[in-house]
Amino acid sequence: MATRVTFKPPPSGPAESAPPGSGWDRPSGAGWPEPGPRHVPAGDDGGDGDGYRRRGSVVAGDIGASRLSRTVDRLRLRLRHPGTPAPNQERHATWLELFFDLAFVLALLGVTARLGTTRPPSVTQLAAALGIYVLIQWSWLGQSFYDTRYDPDDTPHRLLVLTATVGAGAMTVGVQHVPAGLLLPVGYLIVRGCLLLMYLRVLTVDRSSRDLVAVYCTGFGAGWLLWAASLAAHPARRPVFWVAALVIELLTPWLGRRWLNRHPVHSTHLPERLGQFTIILLGATLTDLRDAIPGAHPPLRVLIAAVVAFLLPVSIWWIYTTYVTSGLAVPHLAGGQNYAYLHSPGGAAILFLGWALGVAVHQVRLSLPVPLTARLVLGGAIVTWMLCGMGLQRFALGRLAPRRVLLGLCGIVPTVVVAVAVTGPGLLLGLTAAILVGYAATVSPEIVEVRDQQRPG
Repeated sequence: MATRVTFKPPPSGPAESAPPGSGWDRPSGAGWPEPGPRHVPAGDDGGDGDGYRRRGSVVAGDIGASRLSRTVDRLRLRLRHPGTPAPNQERHATWLELFFDLAFVLALLGVTARLGTTRPPSVTQLAAALGIYVLIQWSWLGQSFYDTRYDPDDTPHRLLVLTATVGAGAMTVGVQHVPAGLLLPVGYLIVRGCLLLMYLRVLTVDRSSRDLVAVYCTGFGAGWLLWAASLAAHPARRPVFWVAALVIELLTPWLGRRWLNRHPVHSTHLPERLGQFTIILLGATLTDLRDAIPGAHPPLRVLIAAVVAFLLPVSIWWIYTTYVTSGLAVPHLAGGQNYAYLHSPGGAAILFLGWALGVAVHQVRLSLPVPLTARLVLGGAIVTWMLCGMGLQRFALGRLAPRRVLLGLCGIVPTVVVAVAVTGPGLLLGLTAAILVGYAATVSPEIVEVRDQQRPG
């Protein structure tokens, strides 16, 4: 049986005003529906079963749908893609990224602390320290690549990054207890697990990134499973799982470069982040020098040795910042893999250079010769860094000019000779500082000259 629907009649005179929202306060004319019952299909939501529903139900439904739409919009990631900003718009590290870096500063200091300065480390100890550095640098780099492509900065993202920071802190504490302790693998599982969740969030809102997400989730996910399996293994066998997992993750961007290059990194953000990590490594080098100086009344010769050693990281900083600010690499970043790969050995060289410099200053205080292991690490670190610098310049230009190759040889050959032949700590520091300062004084102007040649007009 149908129900009769009645409406209040319109106002009878001009003195009487219609209540807002009653349907009679709207201006007459085309575009406004006449008040009255609205026919809808029987059984529709808000109806009374006989094919009609009241206007109040329609309005309530529209309001509910609008609120639901706004809620969904709030939950969607606010993604920032590298191609969206204007060409002259720059991006810089966020406060959250800088906070994330703090845990890795402490972790890097723990790597060289494993080696000590009282007695020469063995080859196995050096290899373990190098492997831990690669692990720490790689876990930091994975987050940086995510941030350079996507910058949501919403509450879930902040919580995930802060959770990853807790994982990095666990890695920092666990560095000293590898492989027996579980804090290092557990911390890495947290850091990498949070990154995988971030990529899965991207997949829910940006279908165009599904190939990129598939590459990272496949490779990093396989590595994550191996790290999880290592928790149940005997401590002596855990490094086997870790090395296998790390190799898989290191190969993932290279094997997936075909798909990753479709999603270029930001032209200013990634170079800045890698530069900031390099500055962190240089800071760790200065910390090693500080620790080599006795706190109370250090001898004058120790202070002079520390100042001379300080010239080496300063020279590295001078050349590197000249290269980065030149912008030569920006047009060739693409997916960023090659640029990042070249920074990995260069960063290790800076970190272990700091340890070797600390040993040399320590030997100055004791008036003892520098052990062969420390001298080889010192010379090898400088040579590795020079080769990485040449590689970065070749990455930017596609080739190396003969003059640049000659400058590299002029730095590499005397460095090797001094590291092998000179045992006195003071003379060793003085000669290596002179080599690197001279290298910076010749290479930096050459980079500036190349930059000026590359500029149009």
